[in-house]
Amino acid sequence: MLGWTQIPASGANSGVRFYANHEQYVELLTPPASGLPDRLDSVGFSTSNAEALRAYLGKHGVSVPPAVTVEKDGSHSFLVHDPEGNKVEFTQTGSHPPAKPTSPTEPLSNHIMHAGYVVRNRAALDHFYKDLLGFHLYWQGGNPADRIDWVMMQVPGGTDWIEYMLYLPAHPSLAQLGSANHLAPGVVSVAELQKKLESRGWKPQDGKNPQILGVDGKMQLDLTDPDGTRVEFMEFLPVKTPCCSPYTGSQPTASGAW
Repeated sequence: MLGWTQIPASGANSGVRFYANHEQYVELLTPPASGLPDRLDSVGFSTSNAEALRAYLGKHGVSVPPAVTVEKDGSHSFLVHDPEGNKVEFTQTGSHPPAKPTSPTEPLSNHIMHAGYVVRNRAALDHFYKDLLGFHLYWQGGNPADRIDWVMMQVPGGTDWIEYMLYLPAHPSLAQLGSANHLAPGVVSVAELQKKLESRGWKPQDGKNPQILGVDGKMQLDLTDPDGTRVEFMEFLPVKTPCCSPYTGSQPTASGAW
């Protein structure tokens, strides 16, 4: 449906990857047990020097592995846990990246702008992402406007971000977790996106406009994959002034596919 390129992952315990571009992908894994409500395994970021970052985080109190992992594609990576126990992976691109597909399909988006997951302790996550990793606040807001439900922390030197999903109940349902733990591909126009989706057999819910104006001022269109995870297609640029706070970083743009 999304037109992303399917490539087997290179790690020993990996599953299959669907690449939005030559670096960004969604990886599907077999869960350790059936029936788990939380379907998010980890979120990953790119780094120019995995070993230097591993050593730096270790010196600042983060539990790190004794060495980076080197995969068949030449990539260097390591895994840590954020202050709430979520897995976060950092990867240095290898010398043998995936080859350009010989028969590429037309992707609905070639840039994953952000990923989000449930957060309980904002201060602890801010120390991890802001103080240690150099992320900065990109936007925050909520519904109603006097409440902060969502916090967007933008990567240093880039336009992508991680989103804290705040104020979920103590024991969220599968549907609530599937909505909060999400990924967001970027598009120029959700109206054009809807036309492409419908040409591929997708149909919106009867009597409901799937195109939504978020309180952040950007148009979006949400899909839910067969496993219950939300895919939040979002326009790169806002169409109105955002609620609650201004943007404090550069807006993302489309990426070259390969």
